[in-house]
Amino acid sequence: MSAVSAVVPIAIIWFRNDLRLADNPALNAAVKWAEKNNGIVLPVFILDPVIDPQLGGATRWWLEKSLARLDAALSKTAEMNEKALHLFKSDAPTVFDQLQANYRIGAVFWNRLYDKASIARDTDIKSSLRDADIECDSFNGQLLYEPWEIKTGAGTDFKVFTPFWRACQKLPPPVAPNKAPKSIPLGDLKLAREIDLAALDLSPKPFDWAAGFGKRFVPGEQGALDQLHSFIDDRLDDYAYLRDRPDHLVTSELSPHLRFGEISPRQVWHAANHYADAHPGKGKTASKFMAELGWREFSHHVLFHAKDLKSVPLQGKFANFPWIDDPNALKHWQRGQTGFPIVDAGMRELWHTGYMHNRVRMIVGSILVKHLLTDWRNGLAWFDDTLVDACPANNAFSWQWIGGCGADASPYFRIFNPVLQGEKFDPDGHYVRQWVPELADMPTRYIHKPWDAPALALKAAGVDLGRTYPKPLIDLKQGRERALNAFQEMKRAAG
Repeated sequence: MSAVSAVVPIAIIWFRNDLRLADNPALNAAVKWAEKNNGIVLPVFILDPVIDPQLGGATRWWLEKSLARLDAALSKTAEMNEKALHLFKSDAPTVFDQLQANYRIGAVFWNRLYDKASIARDTDIKSSLRDADIECDSFNGQLLYEPWEIKTGAGTDFKVFTPFWRACQKLPPPVAPNKAPKSIPLGDLKLAREIDLAALDLSPKPFDWAAGFGKRFVPGEQGALDQLHSFIDDRLDDYAYLRDRPDHLVTSELSPHLRFGEISPRQVWHAANHYADAHPGKGKTASKFMAELGWREFSHHVLFHAKDLKSVPLQGKFANFPWIDDPNALKHWQRGQTGFPIVDAGMRELWHTGYMHNRVRMIVGSILVKHLLTDWRNGLAWFDDTLVDACPANNAFSWQWIGGCGADASPYFRIFNPVLQGEKFDPDGHYVRQWVPELADMPTRYIHKPWDAPALALKAAGVDLGRTYPKPLIDLKQGRERALNAFQEMKRAAG
């Protein structure tokens, strides 16, 4: 392609958490504008001071891979051999000011984000662009319904999931997803201060501890579509009945793809709905799965309306909760060395793959926050850094739920017993044996409570508690009683 002069009209598509070509309303708007105005589309991604702090090591790993695949997909669509996606590491308003100064920018389009910092930034940029007579519009490319569309009968935001999801289901169903543009009119541009992917510096630090992530996931739009089709074809049939079993591969594992918008929730919703229509009698399992999309919607609803979901308890009485600062306990939890097999299995799965089964997330969270009385924000920070699907909405919402201080939260007196949870959801110990190999030869009846095993059983399994596998960090009964006492103390302090 020939170089583009500074007078050619340009429509910018500002990619953020929407790294896909199909069902991307902002991209469609940019293509339509360019075709109408005999211009070109300029795809841009900006790692700015709003996005950068939201990324942990695992999400940075994913983002690097996803940006590379988006660039390749854009180039292929436009039949280009050179780079198509323009990358910047700078303040977003500064980037747009530079582009306006050097090119004829006629329009800028993006898909909306819902955290307070992104909203404030986007509002200022949109106002500035419109003041410069540049067309600017934003779209819903991340949710089934906008957070402000779902209101209680009193016109307020929802605090409980079930009535929220019921209200969503009363609205018209999500419109069918759009296909990717057949062609995108891109220009051969080399922009001032744009950088290459390596310069974004997204690799995990201080070493590549994410090396095992690629064995489980394939970031990018095609990887997302393959994951969706594999789930619908092979696993959705059993989803309603086995979704809480970490020893079975039944869940969709679409959350990291949704986190970066490599697939839209509308694509997922319609695929599940089509499955239900094509398989009479399987509506229950499809509905269960779509309700998980509902939880994702609800977390963004809460994020949009909350003051600071990541730092401030939604229930004010938790502001002075008597947390215990125990760095040693936190370190053992992070390393999967708590002495509770189902907990340690989950934490090791997380470290090696960047992912953890949702049921196990609840179990490991309960141990940290309730038995160990560690502030939920410490768990949130670790998950933010190590989960490939960590996002400002889902992760913060989930930790507030686990802590008992969030919207529709787990009651504080609901304290998961890791032994009972393990025996119920990993009855044969397959999950524990996979991730805690030092317990691989333990008899099944003791796999979730090795401290109860007779000395001969431990010796036969090659387990020396306190040496080859740790003893429990805390007595479960004592930990539960301490948590309940702390809850009572909080209630008394709140009056």
